Amino acid sequence: MSTFLTKAVMDFFVAFGIVVGGAMVGGLGAIFSLQPPTHTMLDIAGRIKIWALAAAVGGTIDPMRVIESNFFDGNLSPAIKQILYLLFAFMGAHMGSELVRWMCGGSRG
Repeated sequence: MSTFLTKAVMDFFVAFGIVVGGAMVGGLGAIFSLQPPTHTMLDIAGRIKIWALAAAVGGTIDPMRVIESNFFDGNLSPAIKQILYLLFAFMGAHMGSELVRWMCGGSRG
């Protein structure tokens, strides 16, 4: 597998795992604190999504610097790759939150 595809798949699954794992452990904490676990899991999955995206791509500022510096220097390939990494990480975080929503029987909204 190419290094681009390998990193893109890793970004997807890291973001997915952060959302699903965070929601599951948060639901366990809700059980211990006598709170409704499904509501807590849905809330955590929605709130942790952006942090999963940031963690998967390695921080919040560095990817933007790579995009900016390469784009303005005329090197479009590294900028496009970084945008695709962000897109893969977003898809992983979104799929994780949708899985948690499906597991909890929650509806949109």
